[in-house]
Amino acid sequence: MPGLYARESRSVSKMAHLRFFPQAVVGGSGAYLTADDGRQLLDFSASWGAASLGHSHPAIREAVGRALSDQAGASYLSSANEACVLLAEKLLSLVPERARGRVWFGHSGSDANETVARIVVAATGRPRILAFHGAYHGGTIGSMGVSGHPAQQGSRAEGLTLVPYPNSYAAGSPEAARDAALAHLERLFATEVPPEEVAAFFIEPIQSDGGMLVPPDGFFKAVEALCRRHGILIVSDEVKVGLGRSGRFNAFEHSGIEPDIVVFGKGLGGGLPISAVVGPEAIMNHSVAFSLQTVHGNPVCAAAALAVLQTIERDHLILNADRSGKVLREALDRLTARHTLIGDVRGRGLALGIELVTDPASREPASRQAALTVYRAFQLGLVLYYVGVQSNVLELTPPLTLTPAEAESGVAMLGQALADVAAGRIDEALLGDFAGW
Repeated sequence: MPGLYARESRSVSKMAHLRFFPQAVVGGSGAYLTADDGRQLLDFSASWGAASLGHSHPAIREAVGRALSDQAGASYLSSANEACVLLAEKLLSLVPERARGRVWFGHSGSDANETVARIVVAATGRPRILAFHGAYHGGTIGSMGVSGHPAQQGSRAEGLTLVPYPNSYAAGSPEAARDAALAHLERLFATEVPPEEVAAFFIEPIQSDGGMLVPPDGFFKAVEALCRRHGILIVSDEVKVGLGRSGRFNAFEHSGIEPDIVVFGKGLGGGLPISAVVGPEAIMNHSVAFSLQTVHGNPVCAAAALAVLQTIERDHLILNADRSGKVLREALDRLTARHTLIGDVRGRGLALGIELVTDPASREPASRQAALTVYRAFQLGLVLYYVGVQSNVLELTPPLTLTPAEAESGVAMLGQALADVAAGRIDEALLGDFAGW
């Protein structure tokens, strides 16, 4: 019988593919996936962070089974259901006071960010939105419209203005990156972007798909002050880096700010499709039937999400993300000393990025080497992908349950992959069918 990957190529559309190597899985448990050839793959991606508790977590299995055994419909469009109410109440307790109004539920970070982009303009009457170059807020028309990632095949919204995200590595220091980005924003407000016309600023407390960029100290406090001065809403996209992944429940907490609207997705469902927007009542209740799809508020997905939040709290997974993240970071730092391909290691908790460069002095992006590294790592038994506007940043978003031993094991495989790539032992023809980003 042909392999699963080959069978898929003859039956499934490629429009939703983002492929880096011929990965085909038939199961998984904890931080490991089971490949169709029986290999156990250590998963340092967790499906881009969506499998927040790892694979086949018993809390999610139990919650889903219970919800399906006495199913309260399939939606919250025309009927309240208990799972959604319980989840909404929990989420409201986990955001800053200024965002504690109402909760909207969707399927993904894409539909959540699209809904926010539409409602802030409608509710405030202001036609403009700010976001960052390199930002990825989703793959629908509306969410691509407020994104700034060059890999996206969609147009930007008419009222969107993109501003630079501070890149400490490229700028030479956090202070230089912070000051340049703030100066750019001040110039925009003084010239071509009247701040009184800006409804909201979409921020990423760590810019993940843009290269796992960590903002310099004080940057978002200064952005917050500017937004408050001009009445601009702050929207924190926590879809990939929130829910404890950074070592705090909300990644924006590291910057000491309080956004008006918080967007959750990916890991919220622990592998099931659900997203949430939490924000002030005046915004969230601006219009009835403003953004809906038939199975929004599905009680089964909501039950899974509530189980995720309860498990994060009960099992102290925020602390684990911090502790295992430090083990992972220290192991990567040791790796840096042995591999000139590694230009920079950055991130927080279990949201880490490794920027590969062809030369430490010039910092020329090593995009081809990044693609070869993740392919070789897969061959060795490690799953991770690359991101960044130059496609040269290895992204690590493993399950929040990752153990220190698993962290060390994964870095050992990554080290071997880097050594093999640097020595030219990997056939570049392997990348022929894998465009990646």
